[in-house]
Amino acid sequence: MNFKKYRPILEILLLSMVVYLLHKVVFFLNDNNPKFQNFHFSIEVVDGFFFVCSVIILFILIKVKEKNIDNVGYTFLLVTFIKMGISYAVLSPILHSGNPNIKIEKLNFFVIFALFLTIETIVTARILNNKQ
Repeated sequence: MNFKKYRPILEILLLSMVVYLLHKVVFFLNDNNPKFQNFHFSIEVVDGFFFVCSVIILFILIKVKEKNIDNVGYTFLLVTFIKMGISYAVLSPILHSGNPNIKIEKLNFFVIFALFLTIETIVTARILNNKQ
């Protein structure tokens, strides 16, 4: 098995663990704040969802790179667009809930989405710059 080929997935794993730990610290520091309680999704679910999406996206990009490196960028745009649609579908119950902390929960969801998108973009740029 070629571990160098799957190195981006290991990078995603390590970076997502850092994001999760930082996310957990923020919630731990705001444990007594009522705005950070009674969320529809726990932080483990949100971070786990975006981690799984990132791993799937990178696995697809690695397979596309094996076939034709010229299509990696287009594939990244397509799977990111699909991820945005799925993320909106996941976010939909939050938008329609009667939770008084909806602003904080939407912000939490968006920040995690943006962090994972940034990580995916950086790793994809590395894949594209590493033409072999």
